[in-house]
Amino acid sequence: MKGLDWAVLGASLLFIVGYGTWRSRKQKGLEGYLLAGRSQAWWTVALSIMATQASAITFLSTPGQAFADGMRFVQFYFGLPIAMVVLCVTVVPLFHRLKVYTAYEYLEGRFDAKTRTLTASLFLLQRGLACGLTIYAPALVLSVLLGWSIQVTTLLIGGLVVVYTATGGAKAVNETQTWQMAVILVAMGFALAALLRVLPEGVGFGDAVLVSGALGRMNAVETTFDLGDRYNLWSGLIGGAFLALSYFGTDQSQVQRYLTGRSVAQSRLGLLANGLVKVPMQFAILFVGAMVFAFYQFVAPPLWFNPVEAKKAAEARGAEMAVLETAHAAAFEERRTEALRLVAAGKSGDETALVAAKESLRAAHARSEAVKAKAAAVVKEAVPKGEGKDTNYVFLRFVLEVLPTGVVGLVLAAIFAASMSSTAAELNALSTTSVVDVYRRYFGKDVAEENLVTISKGLTIAWGAFAIVFAQYAGRLGTLVEAVNILGSFFYGTILGVFLTAFYLPKVKGGAAFWGALAGEAAVVGAWLLTDVSFLWLNALGCAVVVAVALGFSAVRGTPDGESRETASA
Repeated sequence: MKGLDWAVLGASLLFIVGYGTWRSRKQKGLEGYLLAGRSQAWWTVALSIMATQASAITFLSTPGQAFADGMRFVQFYFGLPIAMVVLCVTVVPLFHRLKVYTAYEYLEGRFDAKTRTLTASLFLLQRGLACGLTIYAPALVLSVLLGWSIQVTTLLIGGLVVVYTATGGAKAVNETQTWQMAVILVAMGFALAALLRVLPEGVGFGDAVLVSGALGRMNAVETTFDLGDRYNLWSGLIGGAFLALSYFGTDQSQVQRYLTGRSVAQSRLGLLANGLVKVPMQFAILFVGAMVFAFYQFVAPPLWFNPVEAKKAAEARGAEMAVLETAHAAAFEERRTEALRLVAAGKSGDETALVAAKESLRAAHARSEAVKAKAAAVVKEAVPKGEGKDTNYVFLRFVLEVLPTGVVGLVLAAIFAASMSSTAAELNALSTTSVVDVYRRYFGKDVAEENLVTISKGLTIAWGAFAIVFAQYAGRLGTLVEAVNILGSFFYGTILGVFLTAFYLPKVKGGAAFWGALAGEAAVVGAWLLTDVSFLWLNALGCAVVVAVALGFSAVRGTPDGESRETASA
């Protein structure tokens, strides 16, 4: 990191925090603090939605995901555009008409207080833990970069976000997210351009794509139906659609973003814009990872991308690591030779030579991966409390060691901006749900608005502290981009099932929905523990069980346990 990089990073962070605090200084009342006075234009809504979803995990871990497993992770998002259309037709006009603060308020009018509280509690648990993951990712950057402890860096990042979120509420979140997305998109564009410029002489863009594709890193679409395969066309379209419906339709961190829209039309446009942009954006981020992979076929990569764990392993198992370093260097030279041979074959137009070169490169790569697997085993034994994988460090290490001065600071600013945007929205949503669905519902019905705003600010700080504590353990969860989505899949299907029952099954009452939700959550946990079903299918499973049990419970009881006061057709 040079002086220019520090200047770019520091200026970006100070501007974002200062701008958000300044722009939200005139917000008054509970609606102003929690929903920005329901005054936001569609482009602010759209950028806020995208920034909330695109955490630092997206930009730190997703390129590493492509590096290790190819681009097939993009299929995770294939169901998202379908979900955006469904939500625009159903949920958006309903929530706007009811003038709710949270999605869960609707459930008490439709069902009862216990169903509202259960669903809100599932959200609070899931989102509180996920917030810890979004804080951990950029804290990891500072920890590696400055040699500070992860405890100090998580406290620093979490505290920075809490400052402007607690101060300015939803207005501060939305206003800062507009600039944060601008920083993110510009930085990733510069990173890709710089990456292509540092490819070895004689290796062009098409050559990098050829090499990456030969080793399975350009596999964006897999059409085979397999319940045990995490990422394929069908799990993305079906499981991904259920996940997106629940996330954007029932997760307060997203619902709150489009509840700030000044009208139904503005909220709908914001959601539809997200549906159009998200898949190409995710494809581009994964493509960066695939190009980093191609780069390291020609330039020697480190044996282990996590420098802290690599150093500890060298200190504890020096002789073994030295032998593996030598084997790794030899395997790389063999792989590099085969990669250059593939590039030459591609330019020659000789199909027979091209096929043979691909096979030789794959064999060389397999031998290199075998050395890496042995290194992983040694590192795991030497650092038993470590992460066990170095995927989260691939892109970070490439940025710090390869990209030119200025671009390094810009990419790091994008990672911090992404973390701040998603963390701020999560804290804002956690505070809102805690105040509206728990505190005001049970303890503070007669509390003045200004006091509720003060309580909201205090709860923002409290949830920030909870997330920071959980962030200390986030590094043990493997690839962060998978961890955060697996965590969501434990809860989203159940929550979605409750809302679908509320919208489309008017004869089902509160007790049936409540027991359906408990059964759905039990089914999800059981499937995860007892089967090999991919986590994306948990969303569909949880939703289906909730609906089925609620219907069955209603049929068995045959008597209403509460009157429906609001349905989707009302």
